[in-house]
Amino acid sequence: MARLQRIGGAWLLAAAVVLTMASTVTSSARAEVAAADPIDAAMRACLARSDMSSTAGQLQCMETARFGWQAALNTAWQQLLAKLPPARHKPWEDAQARWQASRDAQAPLLDAVFATRQGTMYQLAEADMQLQPVRDRALALRSAVAGAATGAAAPVRPRPCSADALCEHATFDMNRYYRRLLAKMPARARPALVRAQRAWTAYLVAASAVTDESGRVDIIGARVATLKRLSETVGSA
Repeated sequence: MARLQRIGGAWLLAAAVVLTMASTVTSSARAEVAAADPIDAAMRACLARSDMSSTAGQLQCMETARFGWQAALNTAWQQLLAKLPPARHKPWEDAQARWQASRDAQAPLLDAVFATRQGTMYQLAEADMQLQPVRDRALALRSAVAGAATGAAAPVRPRPCSADALCEHATFDMNRYYRRLLAKMPARARPALVRAQRAWTAYLVAASAVTDESGRVDIIGARVATLKRLSETVGSA
């Protein structure tokens, strides 16, 4: 019975991570499509296997899913470039390069935050936070491909954030959690947060050229969720 409880506990924890991951998809349409995605289905099946109930096994399931979403992202990116008129390539290429730079800058921040914590749940949480951005970006690019396939016009460039109440509110929340996380981070780790936030800000600026105001708020909202989660996780080590 004790062994069954340990297996069940590991699966339940991992399943909670999957639910957290799915909840970060800001577009309901994308969420409905993603719910049945083979990559997610395969990960759920992997997490539920008794022979993958160890921490190492659960992490392997999530790593495999991350690689799957990275492949899906790469495919969607190539499809998007093929469907967009050449005049629209440059802003999209800039946004994609900035997204990649932001993702790379995020890795040291995650390492710094989770270095202040120990335990299985934190290992799985960090793996989830490495997986989520790749998954969300793949879904966003798939959505862009679908729009390009229907001949949708380029999105109207958003107004300045100061003229958009939703953007201002989301930015206020983001700054609040950024300051909270900065205050709680060990002093030696704070530069990692500063660099990650600067890289993310550069991504937001580039992405604003290829999205509308709703899309911009989605991007900021995802950052709010990330900073909030990290500020609630970081310890005092």
